[in-house]
Amino acid sequence: MEDFKDVVSFDNLYKAYRDSKKGKGYKRSSAKFEIMALEGISLLRSQLENKTYKVSKYNEFKVFEPKERVVKACEFKDKVVQHSLCDNILIPKLSKVFIKDNCAGQVGKGTLFGLDRLKENMLDFFKHNKNDGYILKCDISKFFYNIDHEVLKDMVRRYFEDEDVIWLCNLFIDSTEGVGIPLGNQISQVFALMYLDKMDHYILENLRIKYYGRYMDDFYLIHKDKKYLQKCLREIKKIVDELKLSLNNKTQIFPFKNGIKFLGFHTYITDSGIAIRKIDNHNKRIAKKKFTKMAKLLVENKISDKCFYESYNSWKNHVSHGNCKKLVQQMDLLINNILDAR
Repeated sequence: MEDFKDVVSFDNLYKAYRDSKKGKGYKRSSAKFEIMALEGISLLRSQLENKTYKVSKYNEFKVFEPKERVVKACEFKDKVVQHSLCDNILIPKLSKVFIKDNCAGQVGKGTLFGLDRLKENMLDFFKHNKNDGYILKCDISKFFYNIDHEVLKDMVRRYFEDEDVIWLCNLFIDSTEGVGIPLGNQISQVFALMYLDKMDHYILENLRIKYYGRYMDDFYLIHKDKKYLQKCLREIKKIVDELKLSLNNKTQIFPFKNGIKFLGFHTYITDSGIAIRKIDNHNKRIAKKKFTKMAKLLVENKISDKCFYESYNSWKNHVSHGNCKKLVQQMDLLINNILDAR
C-alpha cells in the first residue's frame, strides 16, 4: 500500500523542489521560492500534513503548435507538490498497472518509444499477413478538456487506498471548475494515462487485439478482419461513453497497406516488407512555416542564434528518427537562403 509519508518527507519534497527547478516557465515563482527554499519546503510539508494546503490559481495562456490549445500552468510550489506525489506514489504504482504500449509520460517511454512499437507491430503483422489487413485508428475529442472529475475521482479511489493520497489527488482534480483537467500539469499527464487504462486492458484482454498502441488519446488497433475491427469500434465507443468522452471524426478503419499517421509520422510497410517512416504533410507545412518565420526574425535580430538553432536542431533530431534525409536537405537549403541575407 502507498504511504502519504513518502509525499511529505522533507527529503522527497526537497528532491521534488530540485527537479521542479529544471523545468521552464517558472523563473519568477521559482526565484521567489528559492530565496527561502528550506523554509518554503517546511511550510509545504506542514500544510500537507495538516490538510491546509491549497492549489493556487493557474496562469492561463494559449499555445498554437502543433494546434491551438489553452494551457494552465501551476505555481512553482504546486509543481513541487505534484512532483513529490507523482514521483513517489502515482507513477511507481501505476507503472505496474499500465500496459506496455501505453506509451506516454513514463520513464523510458515517449514518442520515439511509441513509434518504434508501432513499427514492431506493423512488421510482425506483415510477417504473418502481408498487407492483407486493416487498421482502426481512434482519437478522443478534446480529451483533457472533457475528463470528468467524478469519474476520475472514482478511478483514483480504485487504484489507491491511502485516504491522504486520495485527498491530495482530489484537490488537484477539483483545482479547476467544471469538467476537464489542465494541460501543463505533471499530475494531469498521469491522470490522463490512467483515465483510459480500463480501455487498454479491455482491448488486449477481452477483444484479444495483439497489435495495439496508445499515446494519450491517440490509439490504433491492427487486425486482419475488417468486420472484427468494426465490432471492436462499437465496444470501444461503449467504454468511451461510460467515461463521458467521445471519439472524434478522425476515427476510421482503413487498409493496412495505406499505413498510419501516428505521432507526427506516416508509417507504412512496403510490399517487400520494409518499414518506412516519414513526416506527414501537415507537419511538413507547420515546420516550413515555423522555421521560415524564425529565420526571418533571426535576420532582423529579433531573436538570438541560440533561440533559433535550439529549436531548429531539436526538430532535425526529431525527424532523424524517420526516413527524412531529403526533407532535412530541403529545409536546410530554405533556411540557408534566408540567413544569407544577414
